[in-house]
Amino acid sequence: MKKAIIISFIAVMMLSSCSKNNVPAETEKRQQSNVQHPITIDAPVANVFTGFSFDFFKTLQSETQADKDIFVSPLSLHIALGMLVNGAQGETKSQIIKALRSESLSQEGLNKAYKTLLTELPKADPLVKMALANAIFYRNGFTVEAPFLNTMKNTFDAQITGLPFIPSDKDIINKWASDHTNGKIPKVLDNIKPEDIMFLLNALYFKGDWRSKFDKKNTKDQTFYLEGGGQKTVKMMNLTDTFMLASGNDFTALRMLYGNGQFNATILLPKEGKSITSVLDGFDMNKWNQLRFSFYTHSVEVALPKFKLEQEFKLNETLKSMGMVKAFQENAELEGIGKLKPLFVDFVKQNIFAAVDEEGTEAAAVTTIGIGTTSVPVGPPQFICNRPFGLIISEETSNTILFMGRIMDPKE
Repeated sequence: MKKAIIISFIAVMMLSSCSKNNVPAETEKRQQSNVQHPITIDAPVANVFTGFSFDFFKTLQSETQADKDIFVSPLSLHIALGMLVNGAQGETKSQIIKALRSESLSQEGLNKAYKTLLTELPKADPLVKMALANAIFYRNGFTVEAPFLNTMKNTFDAQITGLPFIPSDKDIINKWASDHTNGKIPKVLDNIKPEDIMFLLNALYFKGDWRSKFDKKNTKDQTFYLEGGGQKTVKMMNLTDTFMLASGNDFTALRMLYGNGQFNATILLPKEGKSITSVLDGFDMNKWNQLRFSFYTHSVEVALPKFKLEQEFKLNETLKSMGMVKAFQENAELEGIGKLKPLFVDFVKQNIFAAVDEEGTEAAAVTTIGIGTTSVPVGPPQFICNRPFGLIISEETSNTILFMGRIMDPKE
């Protein structure tokens, strides 16, 4: 299979080269844009990521209000937890691995997959903007284990920053999130608490134009029927073109391509009498792989509503349901990160942005893992002059006092 992919890639490149003197520049550009850059991930590893994606979504769906939108990034969460698991030990580590559905993989194999995805996904399609970034922010004075830092730097290409963890440092962390999501997620932290010791972050940004774009003049007010029986008016985009279709027992599926086709959107539409919740609950790795190979090409009339959403999901309970329990307890085994006791996961959350319009799709996610301690906060001692105080200004070598005073009622 790999050999066939390589031969196909070479053939496309040769065709592009031979055509330079025979076709218009625009045609040549399109031919070149069709060239894909396959990303090689071993099948068992790819299946782990896919299985986790559906298990995570179904678990979150079971905990979410039935009429609430859900849009999340399984990949961003997997990578963030992958950073965490490199600092975990014992039962804590095995539970995180279970939540990641990665019991069949070694830590080395998992890290290799992360490095491949972090390196190769952003350059898979020159017509699609795709970015992945990782960061670690830790409290100054907290000793982070060197092997953990080396793995974060060499495998995850993480930005590593020590900060005082004063309240205003949240602005530095929020700016990192904003900078790595094209400004779409400007805030991931409301505050930094005294017990916060470290934050692990993954940011993912995607912007792709539809290969077959919707014409804005065909976007009209149309009725959207809600599952509970109500209805509302939405801006519905309309297009008739050639797409890929597939069908299951309780849904039909449409695949729309971005850029050179390496990235795509699969839209699942429940059949009459079925709900999208039940459709997605019925999916797993095997059903997804079966669907992927059942698409056929056909002329289709498509109507798709424009939408934009911003969401935040706290995922502590979701991950506990998936088997990751001990990491949230004070006896968590996170000695691979640092020897301070106790050290535990305070929270895991994901902030999301998504927008779909006539041009394409823009989406961003930041997964934040907060590491906490109930020990005396590590950092500089506090000296807060919130009562009358004295002030002496002197020259050291001559021991000359220039000014001396007491401040009883400070005024501007």
